[in-house]
Amino acid sequence: MDKKILIVDDEPHIRLLMAQTLEELEDEGVEVLIAENGEEAIETIKLEKPDLVFLDVMMPKMNGFDVCYAVKNNLDIKDVYIIMLTAKGQEFDKEKGQQVGADLYMTKPFDPDEVVEKSYEILGLEY
Repeated sequence: MDKKILIVDDEPHIRLLMAQTLEELEDEGVEVLIAENGEEAIETIKLEKPDLVFLDVMMPKMNGFDVCYAVKNNLDIKDVYIIMLTAKGQEFDKEKGQQVGADLYMTKPFDPDEVVEKSYEILGLEY
C-alpha cells in the first residue's frame, strides 16, 4: 500500500515549500496531498487516511489544535502521525500540541533536511 503525506497550511508559499521539500519522497511512491485549512484537512484525512500529516496551527475555519484533537480522539484514526508545524515556539504551544495528541512539534522556519529525514523515518523508508 502506498504511503501518503498531507500538508495542511493556509499560506500558499508554505504549502509550495513543503511540497517541494517532500518531492523526493514521491520517487519512493509517496503521495503528497494538500489542504488549505482545518476543515479541508479533516475531510482529506477521513477520505485519504494519510500516514503523516504536517499540520499548521494558526489557520482560518479550524485551527491545527482542533484538527489534531478531532483526528486523534473523535475520528478514531489512531495510526496517523501528526507533526504540528508552526511559527510559535513557545512552551505553552508545545504543551497544548501534546495535550491534543500531536506526535511531534516543529517550528517555522523549518529545516528542509529535518522534514525529509523525519518523513522517511516515520514512513519506514530507507533514507
